[in-house]
Amino acid sequence: MLKAPPKRPYLLRAMHQWITDSGHTPHVIVDAERSGSEVPRAYVQEGKIVLNLSYTATQRLKIDNDVVEFDTRFSGVVQHVRFPVSTVLGIYARETGEGMMFAEQDAGPETPPPSTPAPTEEGGSGPKRPQLRVVK
Repeated sequence: MLKAPPKRPYLLRAMHQWITDSGHTPHVIVDAERSGSEVPRAYVQEGKIVLNLSYTATQRLKIDNDVVEFDTRFSGVVQHVRFPVSTVLGIYARETGEGMMFAEQDAGPETPPPSTPAPTEEGGSGPKRPQLRVVK
């Protein structure tokens, strides 16, 4: 049986196209502390960096299954930016805030669920509900 490719690059490309087609500016949140991230360290805050992925802000934008790379300007200086797709935490439209945060399982093949249900916060059995948090 073939191993399924990760969902994250496909979701990232789809959301990028949808945001762009809607006339908005796509921004990504990247975990800059993970290995393979080549981003301007001066703009990293709390281990993360927000990058504008619009076609007007980037040159030679390439969103592959493994890596995102492009050239862009920071304070007027052209820099090459490159990071693994697995380090992208989310993508959103700057103007509306609409977008998508990625779950950890989107980075790679699905893993089978545990054989015994995990306890819930109430102490019963069953899966714990996911918690959302705002990332600024």
